[in-house]
Amino acid sequence: MPRSIGGSALINVNLLFSQAQVEETMKVADLGCGSSGNFVFSGAKLIGKKGIMYAVDILRVALEMINRRARFENLTNIKTVWSNLEIFGATKIEAGSIDIGLLINTLYQSHKRVEILRESIRLLKKNGKLVIVEWKNTAAPFGPPPEEKVRKELVDNAAKKLGLRLEEEFEAGPYHYGLIYVKL
Repeated sequence: MPRSIGGSALINVNLLFSQAQVEETMKVADLGCGSSGNFVFSGAKLIGKKGIMYAVDILRVALEMINRRARFENLTNIKTVWSNLEIFGATKIEAGSIDIGLLINTLYQSHKRVEILRESIRLLKKNGKLVIVEWKNTAAPFGPPPEEKVRKELVDNAAKKLGLRLEEEFEAGPYHYGLIYVKL
């Protein structure tokens, strides 16, 4: 199910979860989930009742919307967590407990990108995966201005310095690149 704006597919949710190898019983965190929760709800259904899908955001109103929809859809495996991902140790999820972390269109919204990566990595298990999806540095009729887009090379350099190994690079959609890292 692609996330869309104006009818055009932006990010292929099914492809993303397939590439990340999301499975039943996993603990997955959408870090900077936003109010729509596209990845939260798709992920919650994939991991099943024995998994945990964390929806993490700094906006309480976004988390309230996620909670309402989760109750409406009777998805009891979704846990909302308020956090400022720019602060190391701020996210109230046990360190080293997440199988897969998702940073989808999150990094471009901050100038503290390395701090967000550090906090995301802290939450991952050893051999856990961090999936990063960001806007390609190409012209588009929507999305962030070019100066806010995060260059793939900068993400890769920072990730490697922080103890991640690039496992895979993929096309997340016509306007997005995807990177999957493994925590060493």
